[in-house]
Amino acid sequence: MIPGFRGNGPKRPKSRSGKSKKQLSSLSLWHPRLRQLSDWAVTVGSVLLCLLMLLTRFPGMELLGIGPNWLLIWVVAWSVKREAFSGVLAGIVLGLLQDAMTSPDPTHAISLGVVGIITGVIQKQRFIQEDFISIALIVFAMAVLGETIFAFQLVLMGDRDAGDIWAYYQKVTLASAILSSLWAPVVYYPLNRWWQQIRLAEQS
Repeated sequence: MIPGFRGNGPKRPKSRSGKSKKQLSSLSLWHPRLRQLSDWAVTVGSVLLCLLMLLTRFPGMELLGIGPNWLLIWVVAWSVKREAFSGVLAGIVLGLLQDAMTSPDPTHAISLGVVGIITGVIQKQRFIQEDFISIALIVFAMAVLGETIFAFQLVLMGDRDAGDIWAYYQKVTLASAILSSLWAPVVYYPLNRWWQQIRLAEQS
């Protein structure tokens, strides 16, 4: 049996715990109320920013006259690491806010609420991983579902031709799903990083 020498053994991967602790040291030193207020400020501020982005059309953010569904992206980012109840509540609140800016008939609260609860259930069952590709795929699927629910509400209202509604929303759904999935990391990455750091700071 060949004796082992120092330094020739298998190298252990470097732990990132030290680096993460250094990054979180400043947040963990904050007063709990200040940390909570900061968390609420970031959360509410990001919602208001998404609401403003609904009214804005920058170059590269439009396809067939349709822009990304920023509120739907936010609901997915919020719900992906939370319970289904939290997701549906966030979806309903953001849907009502969108109704206040556009029109309450039909409402966006139903579609965003369904998106929130389904996203929470999917993540709770661990069917997906939390990387950018998975988040983009979730946003794509939820955008298709959300636009379909909204179109179904229009059909149920009965004041428009159902064939025209479905023909129009086929284009709208595809454009919204593509753009929303492409821009999803812009919303998901900073918010997820912030919420993760807040969660770790509270546990430390």
